[in-house]
Amino acid sequence: MSKLDEMRDEIRSDPTLGRRMAKYGAVGAVLAIPLPFVGPIIGAAVGAAVAYSRRDKG
Repeated sequence: MSKLDEMRDEIRSDPTLGRRMAKYGAVGAVLAIPLPFVGPIIGAAVGAAVAYSRRDKG
């Protein structure tokens, strides 16, 4: 199993992690709106990555 598959399984098994990633991604996209074209995409990716990195690693 690849690392990407492990991440997908972890996100699917923890519904709060998915919601948190969506919220952080939306905030990142809104904050990056002043950058044309790729700003919101990169902002959303960074926001989701921050939420994933701050997850409970219990």
